[in-house]
Amino acid sequence: MLSGCSGAFILGEAGLLDGRRCTTHWRYAAELSRRYPNARVHPNALYVEDGPVLTSAGTAAGIDLCLHIVRREHGSEVATKLARRMVIPPHRDGGQAQYVEAPVARTPDAPTLEPLLEWLVRNLHRTVAVEDLAARAHMAPRTFARRFRAETGTTPHDWLTGQRVLLARRLLEETDLGVDAIATRAGFGAAAALRHHFTRRLGASPHLYRTTFRDRGAPAA
Repeated sequence: MLSGCSGAFILGEAGLLDGRRCTTHWRYAAELSRRYPNARVHPNALYVEDGPVLTSAGTAAGIDLCLHIVRREHGSEVATKLARRMVIPPHRDGGQAQYVEAPVARTPDAPTLEPLLEWLVRNLHRTVAVEDLAARAHMAPRTFARRFRAETGTTPHDWLTGQRVLLARRLLEETDLGVDAIATRAGFGAAAALRHHFTRRLGASPHLYRTTFRDRGAPAA
């Protein structure tokens, strides 16, 4: 069962949100909590998956959730092609903030962090510290941290971890590389770190993820 925006209220009336994590548009989150006190409302999440019940915030977040399902069922390559066809970002994590404030004014010297984010995606195998990223963006570390959250809705560490997990998913789906090699390419360094972050974010180990994805693809092959 999946809802978009205020559709979560229908799931609440049906009793499907009792004891479950869920979300809705930020304008209605407080009312959802009031009407269904047994629901565990996450007011800032783009989308939430709790067992067979999935909920999302506004219209765009509903598309993000649908892409999440496509990615889960058919893999990253199919989801990315679909996103490209729709001219939308290929992946936004469900825990990303719904509404991103912009408390740090943009300047001619630093109009956006987009070039830095693109560099990071191309260099996920590198070990980087916030201080290094701040220097690359020509900012003080504290200013950089504020601007990063303003533009992405999360911290540099959390954003990087999400991108690394996404790369690890693609490598598990599309290559025969071992977990150690994938951990190195994705910037986790060690297989143990990859397993920890992968399982924490996706609820499945890298081995189980690869096995499940390939089992799904076997009939088509």
